[in-house]
Amino acid sequence: MAQKPASNSKQIADNRRARYDYAIEDDIECGIVLEGSEVKSLRQGQAQIAESYATVDDGELWLVNSYIAPYLQARTFGHEERRRRKLLVSRRELSKLWQATARQGMTLIPLSLYFNGKGIAKLKLGIAKGKKTVDKRQTEAKRDWGRQKQRLLRHGE
Repeated sequence: MAQKPASNSKQIADNRRARYDYAIEDDIECGIVLEGSEVKSLRQGQAQIAESYATVDDGELWLVNSYIAPYLQARTFGHEERRRRKLLVSRRELSKLWQATARQGMTLIPLSLYFNGKGIAKLKLGIAKGKKTVDKRQTEAKRDWGRQKQRLLRHGE
């Protein structure tokens, strides 16, 4: 299990839909290779990872379809908004991720993008299995029951 981001870290983007659509089995923290204008844009909080996913190609881990808005001051040396970005993990973690995706129905979903305590951009990647509609309903019912139970305990009814 990956560590939680430090208290002085800054959250850039969060994939809130991931926990609804997928059952997250494990998560891992990985680095991300960025250009200078991308880092500047991330510092302004202009990124989106909701529609993105990660894949293992030729022994390397890639983040596909993530959006980082263009940095307006970097017109000549700007970056492509939806390019594939390389993710940095150890060989052991890479083989673990490759084996997980080789299994039936497993996928690599980005959960959050943040700057850690040292100011380095990190991506929290989840190893997930897609939920069916029935599973989504059960999760929603369990969450609603938990809320209702807390309400009843608070009011003492």
